Amino acid sequence: MVDVKNIVVIGVGLMGNGIAQVALMAKYNVTIVDVKQEFIDKGIASIEGGLKRLEAKGKLVTADVMSGLKTSLDLASAVKDADYIVEAVVEKMDVKKNIFKTCDENAPPHCVIASNTSTMSITEMATATNRADKCIGMHFFNPVPLMRLVEVIAGEKSSEESMEIGIKVSESLPCLRGDRYIAKVLKDKPGFIVNRLNAPVSIYSNYLLDTCLEKGIPFESLDADYESKGPMSPLVLADYVGIDTSYHGQNYYAETLSEEFSPGKVITNMYKEGKLGRKTGQGFYDWSKGRPQPDFSKISKAGLVDLDIRLAIRLNEGCRILEEGIASGWKIIDDANMAGMNAAGPFERGIENYENYVKKLGAIAEKIGSTYLKPCELFRSGKFVDMK
Repeated sequence: MVDVKNIVVIGVGLMGNGIAQVALMAKYNVTIVDVKQEFIDKGIASIEGGLKRLEAKGKLVTADVMSGLKTSLDLASAVKDADYIVEAVVEKMDVKKNIFKTCDENAPPHCVIASNTSTMSITEMATATNRADKCIGMHFFNPVPLMRLVEVIAGEKSSEESMEIGIKVSESLPCLRGDRYIAKVLKDKPGFIVNRLNAPVSIYSNYLLDTCLEKGIPFESLDADYESKGPMSPLVLADYVGIDTSYHGQNYYAETLSEEFSPGKVITNMYKEGKLGRKTGQGFYDWSKGRPQPDFSKISKAGLVDLDIRLAIRLNEGCRILEEGIASGWKIIDDANMAGMNAAGPFERGIENYENYVKKLGAIAEKIGSTYLKPCELFRSGKFVDMK
């Protein structure tokens, strides 16, 4: 197996910077690559800022870590000595395939090429190369230094050796919240494990939002239904992530899984009107004075949300993930969700009363006319219980 010493990170946005930072902390030689010097400069500043915050807490010496960093504006020359490459650029397949092609043509034969994509096909990216066996997915969760999960994804032609190298590298990268949790994704399917598990909740959420629109119910009242105990309620979080992110993500799943994922009227209207949340100052809430802090004790509830249905949807999708052979057992799905989302997975909580969740899901699927949300065979039969 290749002894990885030199890692190249392509794209110095939020994710690329985080990946480069933890790779430097693991004492790899790291080269960051982008198309403009100003992007590189911002990337260096971001990495230095992250390391200085740790240094202030006595966790490492910044100067020693930064000595392992190089930069480049020329991808072809940057990968000449690479043992391992992580692509972290915009989620556009043609851009990623061009990068994979350049890497393949210029990197050493032993080099593994990984993509940090959250949804796109590793198999398709690999077609741009002559080393499909050395192309894998390596999906981090944001922020990289804090979130423990890395999904290592096998394309159709990925070798077991390349997967093991990806797992070994992932395990070596430090995380401030404990040891890395590596979820081995056995099949290259949309959303992989964690994003796929949570994606179908949007079908129910769109139904609820559009119901509020039709009945003139304030969105804050729907938000109050969730009785959120976390730092952000669901609609504040949607604003924080970006309505455009939700819009594009739902369209992606509409194309790859089912048309039922298509954005509803509310999300579509907000996207077209430029009400994208935090980044534009207005979404479901007003962000002009900073993060909203709604006082739900003073907001009447809409009375629309059934939290059991949200759990049932995720249980059903988890069973689909098992049916499709994406993960080998339900505990991996639960553990991956906790490591990547800081939220409990559905199985541990729902497995004992799964019959009740099957009934609830069947009822809501019929009510809203959803074929996709109907309980799948593995969920209905309960056979998933033994697939730990």
